[in-house]
Amino acid sequence: MIDVTMENFEADVIGASQTTPVLVDFWADWCAPCKSLGPVLENLEADYQGRFKLVKINADTEQQLASAFGVKSLPTCILLMGGRPVDGFMGALPEGKVREFLDKHLPSDNEVAAQADAQEAQQLINAGDAQAAIAKLQEALSLNTADDETRYNLVKLLISMGELEEAQAALAPKLSEIPLQLRFDALNYWLQALQFVSTDERAAWTLEQFDAAIAQNKRDFDTRLAKARVLIAAELFETAMEELLEIIMRDKTWNSDVARKTYVSILELMTPPKPKTDDAAFGKSAGGIELTGKTAVQEDPVLEMISRYRRKLSMALN
Repeated sequence: MIDVTMENFEADVIGASQTTPVLVDFWADWCAPCKSLGPVLENLEADYQGRFKLVKINADTEQQLASAFGVKSLPTCILLMGGRPVDGFMGALPEGKVREFLDKHLPSDNEVAAQADAQEAQQLINAGDAQAAIAKLQEALSLNTADDETRYNLVKLLISMGELEEAQAALAPKLSEIPLQLRFDALNYWLQALQFVSTDERAAWTLEQFDAAIAQNKRDFDTRLAKARVLIAAELFETAMEELLEIIMRDKTWNSDVARKTYVSILELMTPPKPKTDDAAFGKSAGGIELTGKTAVQEDPVLEMISRYRRKLSMALN
């Protein structure tokens, strides 16, 4: 348990809740129910062994924080996950009721272990040890098979390392879901491109050979798609999208709309992941607290390029 003020709120509440749920206990010295609830919460934090973090905020001395969270009476407890409030309760609940509240939201022991493995895998990726990272992600997924983020990162890493059969096996459960998540569909199209270059003789063609064949028949869509797949496998995504646009502009629905679907998948692969909370860029924390040191938001060149290619696709389809 730690005491929180405006000075450490962003780090110890918003930042900490990105990886571990944080239970905020608003209290005051004059509040008798607060004094009975406090020890209950502290005992539960110890019992839950790291599954959540308890912080205490004095509502009298930190009125800006209390106001930002809409605290009307004391004690008030608010649970934050991923930088945002998800639930709360008022009053000095008995221990059993507080346990029910926590169990409704907190990850299981297996999920906590899986999260730790996933975080360690990211550190290994950053250190350049991809094989060890793959092993950690596989371990994390075995502990929590419903963790889509871990599955996505595992499949993406396997594909990038050329482990195509393992990637296909890890991806398969998501491809049968309805609706199909776009990010997993995108991985599938990337995987198909790499499978194509490992099995089709045209993978050995130079770009000049593709262009010569296409020059003889502008509607040779099969060759255009083959060229696009070779470019995707080489991660020359912009050039691949230009080739796919040539198909889309001539026949939007050719081969079950494969050109458009592949194009959209490239955009998805190129789109950087959203930050867990982006309010800080606009001068506020995820809890709505005004921050100092605002910085100008600059256009990301990758996002600008993605936006440009989205417009190109829109024009080609209309």
